[in-house]
Amino acid sequence: MRVAILDMGLGNLLSIRRGIERASGGIGSGSITAPHAEVIIAQRDAEAGCADAVVIPGVGAFRDGANALAGRFGGVVGRIRSGEIPALGICLGMQLLFTRSFEGGEYPGLGVISGDVVRLPDSVKVPHMGWNSIRIVRSGELVRGIPDGEHFYFVHSYYCRPGEEGVTVAETEYGVHIPAIVEKGRVFGTQFHPEKSGEAGRTIIRNFLEAAKR
Repeated sequence: MRVAILDMGLGNLLSIRRGIERASGGIGSGSITAPHAEVIIAQRDAEAGCADAVVIPGVGAFRDGANALAGRFGGVVGRIRSGEIPALGICLGMQLLFTRSFEGGEYPGLGVISGDVVRLPDSVKVPHMGWNSIRIVRSGELVRGIPDGEHFYFVHSYYCRPGEEGVTVAETEYGVHIPAIVEKGRVFGTQFHPEKSGEAGRTIIRNFLEAAKR
């Protein structure tokens, strides 16, 4: 299968690429069960159009990410909204799946998942950076083989507040309950960075690839 990482000009994409390659049975993975993935870094719609699944990465401002998606990947965004192509949003990429963000004012997201993106409370140190455990709140594709209480690596100052029931699969706590994994149809999101989360993170990526192939 072919996986396209959408290059929005935000952050280093090579670690995500390596994470997908390792999880899919590439060099150093030790995996023989996950679908083999040919990973491309797409800079425009045409390059991502032939992909079987897409990854929306991002470290940076919500507005910049939303503008980049609209400007470079309008066709892919339409396919994500319609459920035609599976998508995994990582960190900012997950936040972009929601209706709107209040980072630097109010700004619209993709609206695939209803809800807002808001700043972490003043009672905690911002950003939320480092390892934290998750609590699984319902069954889901991404948490197959993931034990409750597993740790993942987080770096974020804003968090998602879903406006619809049943999309949160796992949550973490950092002054407030934070959705750590969301799923809706063929759209998936992780607030943490699976590519920086060791074997547990590779399991998350592997689960996405397996779900995307079905």
